Amino acid sequence: MTFLQISSLLIVLAGVFGAINYLFLRLPSSIGILVVALAASLGVLGLDLLFPGLGMVETTRGIVNDLEFSDALLEGMLGLLLFAGALHVKVEDLREQWLVVLLMATIGVGLSTVIVGFGFSWITGMPLLVALVFGALITPTDPVAVLGVLRQAKLPKALETKIAGESLFNDGVGYVVFLILLGLAFPTGGGHGADMSDAGVLFVQEAIGGIALGLVLGWLTFRVMRRIDDYSLEVLITLGLAFGGYELAVALHVSAPLMAVCAGLLIGDVGAKHGMSEETRRYVSFFWNMIDEILNSVLFLMIGFEVFAVAFNLDNLKAGAFAIALALLARLTAVAVPVLMIRPFREFSRGVIPIMTWGGLKGGISVALALSLPESEWKPVILAATYLVVVFSIIVQGLTVAPLATRLGREPELV
Repeated sequence: MTFLQISSLLIVLAGVFGAINYLFLRLPSSIGILVVALAASLGVLGLDLLFPGLGMVETTRGIVNDLEFSDALLEGMLGLLLFAGALHVKVEDLREQWLVVLLMATIGVGLSTVIVGFGFSWITGMPLLVALVFGALITPTDPVAVLGVLRQAKLPKALETKIAGESLFNDGVGYVVFLILLGLAFPTGGGHGADMSDAGVLFVQEAIGGIALGLVLGWLTFRVMRRIDDYSLEVLITLGLAFGGYELAVALHVSAPLMAVCAGLLIGDVGAKHGMSEETRRYVSFFWNMIDEILNSVLFLMIGFEVFAVAFNLDNLKAGAFAIALALLARLTAVAVPVLMIRPFREFSRGVIPIMTWGGLKGGISVALALSLPESEWKPVILAATYLVVVFSIIVQGLTVAPLATRLGREPELV
């Protein structure tokens, strides 16, 4: 299938499944599309069992493979989604929560990777380094899913900023950790690092380089936009920043996700205040909201169809069930340790740890990273476990985190 045919099919199906959800299920939009897509996928699998001669699964699997989910997300959609998410997080609010966000996006990511890695190695018997790669790819929370939930929960500003900021940054940091561990576990399989002596240098290059590039490009774009008062052109410039900056970061071997986050934060705050007219602010906000909603719907649709790329058997299902428990334990640790480190100096509400633990939704990024792994005997179990964790996270946690946040997140927060 051509790129245009694939894009047309995804948009049509996203619209159809979205309408089915709106008319019958009434679930949050993205989660509803995932549920309908997953149900359709399971329906095709069931029909294939009843009528194997039709070859429905093979045909559908071929179409799904043509989607190239990993490349589509990591090299196309991710930059736009992160940029759109960061546009709506104010730097002033983030500055007040910077220490919590920093610790969760660094120490939290490290602890989560280690807990999942050691636990999964013990459960499955896979080599520790390979299991740590799984820990790294399952650790990032999906800012797309998280920010969607936040819009419904209507949390206090301080708590919302902690969740949104941590989600945006731990995604970039987790991706860097994944690349380092991938290079250690599969030296010829697409990773960047080959030994431990390179890991620290690579982390600094990727993380600091991505942040610096995002700030530089964001600042240059802001300076250009200050001299322009044409909302259509300024919308186009922000789109060029998101697309071009992401590709430049990839070419320079720095963290493209962190670049997109930092550029989005700068344009959404400083750029909106000092570089845009009121009319331009409205159009830029509306445009990126639409991009966010459309890509979000397509992404969750693709996740639902990726069931055809996963090899399910009893061992993989068991590993996936244990992986769900491990991921929740790791997320609890990644949230609780930084909060407990800061608690002697700052006061937190009782809802911070449970809400941020249960609200740490996994998503398409984890599936894309699992699909990008080099072929090995352990890839099928990693892919199956990743898929089960993501589906559980989006459907079960995604549908229950808003009521949990409503119940626990209403008391005043003094941070």
